[in-house]
Amino acid sequence: MINLDQNATTPVADEVLAELVRCTREYDGNSSSGHSIGVKAGSFLDECRKRVARALNAHMPSEIVFTSGGTESDNTAVEGIAYAMQQAGRGNHLITSAIEHRAVLAPCEFLTRHGFELTILPVNEVGCVRIQDVQKALRPTTILISVMLANNEIGTIQPITEISRLARARGICVHTDAVQAVGKLPVDVQALGVHALSLSAHKFYGPKGVGVLYLQQGTPFTPFMLGGTHEHNHRAGTVAVPQIGALTKALEYAEGKRRKHGAELRRLRDLLIALVLEKVPGSHVNGDVKHCTPNTASIRFDGLYGGHLLRKLDTLGVLASAGSACMWERTKPSHVLTALGLTDEQGGGTLRFSLGYDNTEAEIREVADILARVVPEMRRNPPAEVSPPLARATH
Repeated sequence: MINLDQNATTPVADEVLAELVRCTREYDGNSSSGHSIGVKAGSFLDECRKRVARALNAHMPSEIVFTSGGTESDNTAVEGIAYAMQQAGRGNHLITSAIEHRAVLAPCEFLTRHGFELTILPVNEVGCVRIQDVQKALRPTTILISVMLANNEIGTIQPITEISRLARARGICVHTDAVQAVGKLPVDVQALGVHALSLSAHKFYGPKGVGVLYLQQGTPFTPFMLGGTHEHNHRAGTVAVPQIGALTKALEYAEGKRRKHGAELRRLRDLLIALVLEKVPGSHVNGDVKHCTPNTASIRFDGLYGGHLLRKLDTLGVLASAGSACMWERTKPSHVLTALGLTDEQGGGTLRFSLGYDNTEAEIREVADILARVVPEMRRNPPAEVSPPLARATH
């Protein structure tokens, strides 16, 4: 199979899998226990926290909170900061963007049913939030801005540093969902200027079920996972030390890949776009390939339903996606594509191709040739019924 659906999830790297097995065998104690086995696990947990803090350029290890993944990190940040700021009398107004993952939009919408107000910012035609729109949305009661670092469907990079500068001058907290950024972009919490940032290991060659919430020291926060004092009182629950060990290894692995092979990843993505646009008439790129994650290409095909094309590609050994993996069962275009101003037909004909460091130029050329053959055939002889797409697309 040629895997061009790596924004949905990445394969676990061999060295990360080896680390997961090693940690499962070596650190099998409860890190909160006071006996020698527990202390050993706790000491390793402290080491992992330091390594993750170093990788993200956090001020101190205690700013790293381990979670079950991106969705929990997003929910924890949005609800935890919002409730704390409200309780402190700072206000009740939230700002987010129209192209956020549902893991941010859903808790924001939930909070509107509990005394909060919400502004959802539009994006321009390539999916970027405009700073002037952020400025216009600000109120004296604004307490939190949550805008993703890079979009999961189209890859567009948002001006987080500028948003943070604007917000901090007014005492407003900033959270960014950086789930799609690690291993593709530099992720430096101090340079970004954010109060909170979310990560998920399975997006950067680690295992599923473990993630990170960076929470800057002093940021108002009310935990909603209750029942213990774990993670410096930020998240109750027995800590998954082996998974955290694997996440730490994966974070360092992905950053190493980015530094050594990031330019080649972008070259292959650009080659895919160039070949598809050349070989397949009526194909178009969504988003901004210049200010975009280096592995992501959102391409729409005139006169086609993406779900049918996905099914056909799958039978030919090519994995891609339409929209988000978390929303794959829907037949309508995603909220991200709609926010770009695409029609239902244009959005419905869009596929996302997302590369990883294991893809080769030969694979990219093969996929372009397959599309050049299959797309015209499917336009001439479209399937009779529209059905939900087979493949998935991601956070």
